[in-house]
This record gives sequence, structure tokens and C-alpha cells, in this order.
Amino acid sequence: MERAGAHMHVASTIIFEGPAPSHAEFREHIASRLHLVPRFRQKLRFVPFDQGRPVWVDDPHLNLDYHVRQSALPAPGSEEQLRNLAARIFSQQLDRSKPLWELWLVEGLRDDRFAVVAKSHHALVDGVSGVDITTVLFDLDAEPRGHAGSAPPWLARPEPTDLQLLGDAMRERLTSPKEIVRGVRAVFRGPRQVLEGIGATSKMIGAGMSAPHSVFNVEIGPHRRFAIAQTDLAELKRAKDEHGGTVNDVILSIVAGGLGKYLRARGHSTEGLELRAMVPISVRAAEEHGALGNRISAMMAPLPVWCEDPVERLKILTGEMGDLKSSGQAVGAEILTKITDFAPTTIASQAARLQPAQRFFNLVVTNVPGPQFPLYVLGRKMESIFPMVPLARRQALCVGIMSYNGQVNFGLVGDYDAMADLDSFALDLEAATAEIVATVPKPKKRAKASKVSSNGVGALAAEPHA
Repeated sequence: MERAGAHMHVASTIIFEGPAPSHAEFREHIASRLHLVPRFRQKLRFVPFDQGRPVWVDDPHLNLDYHVRQSALPAPGSEEQLRNLAARIFSQQLDRSKPLWELWLVEGLRDDRFAVVAKSHHALVDGVSGVDITTVLFDLDAEPRGHAGSAPPWLARPEPTDLQLLGDAMRERLTSPKEIVRGVRAVFRGPRQVLEGIGATSKMIGAGMSAPHSVFNVEIGPHRRFAIAQTDLAELKRAKDEHGGTVNDVILSIVAGGLGKYLRARGHSTEGLELRAMVPISVRAAEEHGALGNRISAMMAPLPVWCEDPVERLKILTGEMGDLKSSGQAVGAEILTKITDFAPTTIASQAARLQPAQRFFNLVVTNVPGPQFPLYVLGRKMESIFPMVPLARRQALCVGIMSYNGQVNFGLVGDYDAMADLDSFALDLEAATAEIVATVPKPKKRAKASKVSSNGVGALAAEPHA
């Protein structure tokens, strides 16, 4: 999928309180934690003649000065300048000959703040495991764990030659039949589940086929724009409690409302218009948290942009999302990802290229539950975090959402040319948020206000977003 201007890396722009650490201090801090995420020390090697899938190998030339970079805004730097810088960083393809990640330390943000732009390839990490990595690289309190030089020594394993890679791929072909037989046995042990999965896959694809044409589905280039919006998680939880559904339903209704406002303001009719969002869902088991790799499924969620009433729109979404969850669409998407375990490399790559060529969906809306407690780096408190989601081919807009410490943060990524007015869409999202919040009576004050706040945030752990 990484072609025709589409980059398959994910990122986040993180704002911290306090003065920025020096580049050397920040680099050494990352070095002291790198052993906790060993994949960050590895790179991809491609098998000659595409005779096998790429493999992870240790990078004997790992250079943190390359991966941990530094930039400065003209003081006092505005958030607009930070967003422009983050967009430029996000527009640059990662070098596939090196470990697929970068961290940019950005100094000079106004109000005595600084930022970190973190960027990793989707092959390395998905949204949920990315949150786990964040909690590894950062601290839970202002006192840093460990210190520079405290990491255990590391020696890269010898890098294989092209001939060795080719030989390993050939040997795998000779030995893999027993793995295929094991998979076939599993198929016959559970034919009913397989048939259900095939049916669910058909439902997912069939639902997505009906995605209508929209101004968001045009050819894209390599350059990006980045905009942000923010709201209070407790406000969205109150809307959920008042009108039903989940926090995720409320967020999707806000996105649908914002899209409707954006289109109508530009003279596009939204009468009867229902866009479709591809909503990634983590299928990572609890014991897999903290492990790198891509473990996501997806559902095609309808977005009733025609509906201008915020409560009616939420109720429509709540009903339709409930139907989708019971239809098995997510199971179907997971089976599609597992098929790559058996598909020959060339067939799998052709299937990946086919996906964005079809209009299965109009945009991606991804909602990742982040930590509901403050994080720190070198004693500086993380103020907020805004996700950056990659654009697929002919997908000019992505909406990333991440909750953190009582906030819900929207990170909007758009194609530089097709979404020149991305900032306006951010304002439309804020307006749609204000509309649904205004329908909820203000909570009565209680004697122990701090306890109410704590319960409001803590309840998120029991209710997943997606």
C-alpha cells in the first residue's frame, strides 16, 4: 500500500510542559530504554527476487543521532508552527534501510513548553501497542526511572547476506507444508467457525462496496497537512450516559456532524448522504500488550452526515454500530489479515494494492484509548498527545483520536492539496462537539468534586472505545 503518495507510517505530536531537555540528554534517555523495545534496534531486509517476505534483523550500524533528532521553532513558537513542522515530518517517507522510527525533539513552543514528534512505520507497530510503547519510554511520575548508561549492553547479531536470506526463504518453503497441514487440521476442527468467518468477511466487503463518491476520495500526493481539536472525555461520557451508546459512538457522531458541516459550508448537498468510515479495532489479547506488531481488525461504520440533529445522529449511530458488532464484520476483517500467513508473497502484495483501489470506505476514523494518568519524560509532564494516521491511496482525510488523562484529542491528517482548508474541518469538529455537549444537563456539584472527576476518568478502563 505504500505507493502513489501514500506513506504507511503512524505518528503522534506530543506536547510537554516545561523547558526542553538538551538533545544529548533526550537521546541518552531514549538509549536507556531502548532495550525494552528491541524491535526499535532492528531493520527490514528484503529477500532477493521477492522470494520471501521481508525479515527483521539487528542493525549493526544503529545510530541514535539519526533516529533521535532535534528541531527548534522560532521563539515564541505557536501551535500552528508546530503543526506545520509535524506535517512536514509526517510527509517524509522513512528510510527502509534503517530501523523504521524517528523521534523529533522540538524546542521553543510558547508558554515554556516543548514537543516530541514520534514516527514509526505501521509494519512495526499498531495504535494500541504504540500506546504500550509510550508507557515504556515515558515515566509514570516526575522522577525518571533508571539513568543514562543504565541499559544492559547490546551487541547486534551478524547481519545475514542476500544469499543467506534467499537460502532461508527456500528452506522455509520446504518446511512450511507441515505448518500448512497444521492450519488445514485446524480448519477441519472448526468448519462452522470458518464458514462464519467467510460470511463475515463477505458482509464487511459488501458493506464497504457501497461507499459513495465524496470530495475526500481523490488522488493524493506525498505532502500532508495537520490540524488538531480537543475536548473533555468527561463531557463525552455524560453525553453517552444521557443518550445511550458508547463513547466511541459519541465520537463517531461528532465526526459525522463535523463532516456534514464541512460539506454544506462548501455547497455540497448532504441530503440522504451516508459516508463510510473504516474503523480499526484492536484484536490484541491482554497478554500481547507491550508486544510490537500489527494486530488490528476493522469495521465499516456508517456516518449519517445528512442528519443535522446531534441527538438523532447519535441514536442512529448507536443502533447501526450495535448491528455491525453483532454481524461479525470485525471477525471478517481479522480473517483477511490472517490469510497473509498462508498467501504467497506476490499474491498478498497484489491484494494489498487492490484494497485502496476499491472505494470500500471514504475515510479512516481510528480511536485509541490512551493512558488515563499523566506521563512524564525527564521530569516534564506530558500535556497532550495528538495522533497522526496515514492516508491510503485516494483517501485525502484521516481522523485520529486518542484519549489521555481526561482529554479526547483529535489529530486530523489531510492531503496538502486536497485538504487545503483542513483547519476549517477542525473548527467544524469543535462545533459538532459543542452541539452534543449542549444537549446534556450540567452535572450537579457534589461535596467531593475530586472524587467525581476520578471516577469519571477511571470508568474508561472498563469500557473500551471501539
